[in-house]
Amino acid sequence: MSISNAQYDEIMRTYEDNQNRNRHLVEQRRSEVYERIPEYKALDSMVADISLEQGRKLISGDVSALAALRDKLKEISARKKELLKEGGFPDDYLEPVYNCPVCKDTGYVDGQKCKCLKRSIIRYLYAQSNIEKVLKDENFGTLTYDYYDDTELPQMESIIESCKAYVRDFDERYDNLLFYGEVGVGKTFLTNCIAHDLLEAGHSVIYFTAFQLFDTLAKYAFRSGEISEDISRVHEDIFGCDLLIIDDLGTEITNNFVMSQLFLIINERDNRRKSTIISTNLSLKDLNLRYSERTFSRIYGKYRLIKPEINDIRVKIRKSSVGK
Repeated sequence: MSISNAQYDEIMRTYEDNQNRNRHLVEQRRSEVYERIPEYKALDSMVADISLEQGRKLISGDVSALAALRDKLKEISARKKELLKEGGFPDDYLEPVYNCPVCKDTGYVDGQKCKCLKRSIIRYLYAQSNIEKVLKDENFGTLTYDYYDDTELPQMESIIESCKAYVRDFDERYDNLLFYGEVGVGKTFLTNCIAHDLLEAGHSVIYFTAFQLFDTLAKYAFRSGEISEDISRVHEDIFGCDLLIIDDLGTEITNNFVMSQLFLIINERDNRRKSTIISTNLSLKDLNLRYSERTFSRIYGKYRLIKPEINDIRVKIRKSSVGK
């Protein structure tokens, strides 16, 4: 998913705020140090004077001026550290402060989006779609085994442990999941559990219902009746996120555009070894009939198939609520 210029500007303003806040923090610390350690302030002033003096010598042809400057600055730096220690301050107390040391709060590294910026964009999108609110209620911490009977429990314990292992091994193992089967058996809940833990671990996760996904792609692809260049930006986010979740595949109106886009997404993410989770109420036979043979073949060959064969949990929850 892509974001508008206004949304991007809003995110980048948080980076500017971080920079200003952290600069102000260092300035406050410097004032504190100057007040408690006058010699430190004098040394800072001395650095500027010495640099100017040695610069003039260098311009005048004194080739030893640069080496002398380095030696003097090294000596001053060592003394400043001693003064900080004597004053009860950490050695790095006046070093620049960054929320993200990798990009130094710019959002970019070598012209590319830093991981922190990618996470900020994804979290922004989650907040916009209210999925974060869902994840507060649907995660491994809120999961309960109370609604499984004795015949269902062993299977579900195995499936849930497999989902937890998926999170644990995510950085080392490329893996895709297909949750399929009847309505109300917890397929979406399990994908949300995985999404919650991977987001908490700092991974970029994008969640779509199938309807949302193909509706979004269609809006960008056929804007004003013409193929839009914006579709490439939308695709890049979908192709590049750490985990893409497509929920309720089969609830969308399936046509040639949907089939081509689904294959493109599955194929490109597989080429990039980016993990994908799909959930559907369709059977494997229905998946094969509804989508192209090559799409079904990719899913069947590249995804781990998980089918919770249990009774509708939602019916059990309703009955339990009525009984209270």
